[in-house]
Amino acid sequence: MESVPCRMRAIRDVKHGDVQTWVTRESERGLAASTIRTRLNYVQMAFRAAVDNQVIARNPAVRVKTPRQRKREAKMRTLTADQVATALESAGEFRLFVAVCVFAGLRLGEAAGLQVGDIDFERSVIAVRRQVQGTSIPSTRVVPPKAGSEREVFVPAELIDMLRGVREWTPDTFVFRSVMGHLYNRNSAGEEWRRIRSAVGFDDEVTPHTFRHTFASNLIASGCDVVTVQRALGHSQPSITLNVYSHLWASEEDKTRAATATFMGEVLASADPVRTPI
Repeated sequence: MESVPCRMRAIRDVKHGDVQTWVTRESERGLAASTIRTRLNYVQMAFRAAVDNQVIARNPAVRVKTPRQRKREAKMRTLTADQVATALESAGEFRLFVAVCVFAGLRLGEAAGLQVGDIDFERSVIAVRRQVQGTSIPSTRVVPPKAGSEREVFVPAELIDMLRGVREWTPDTFVFRSVMGHLYNRNSAGEEWRRIRSAVGFDDEVTPHTFRHTFASNLIASGCDVVTVQRALGHSQPSITLNVYSHLWASEEDKTRAATATFMGEVLASADPVRTPI
């Protein structure tokens, strides 16, 4: 791993402080805590193997402190209706791509892999059958969705109306291509989004995945249960959906208060007309 400063030294010469310094520097240069933890895990695995093979006596990566991860609910961003409208207005030729992500909850790669035949114009359904992976034109490839992510998403008629312009294309035609005719990959789609983000003044934490979070939060706010949200997002298990979005559902305490408040309001309203004036 190129970013490890002690990579050119003999493994027996690496000390605990060296690994800790590397982790600290990774944090200082802006890497996410989860990314640092993943990289540290690989380093620890290498040192454990060295201990097992008696190359070194002890693992210098043990008890290395890593940055604290922010809670999901603290770092998750969603957009308001006005913010989505502003993004769509500034998106230009990328507008339909953004609309599919925010109104159907598709991942960036799933939207890039959408074909005309995946759209059921009569039933207002979008089928997720493939995704585009890669970060550049040479590395771009079309593959099946993540395990358990093949699904049908029931979408608003208004989104289908936005897509009607592609209805006459052949079923295997990809809906989205760049101005140069290439499929969108993570970098090219990200470049389009950064252009939009700069135009509307969003901060760097608003990413294309924010549209998916916005889609999910609106389902939950509208009263959809966890299984409905799970299926719409293409999560393999409801537990995955809960791990990410549990903080958006009303707690039992919230439901109890809301239900009792409604009942109490009805009681007090009916009592007022018969109250004797002083």
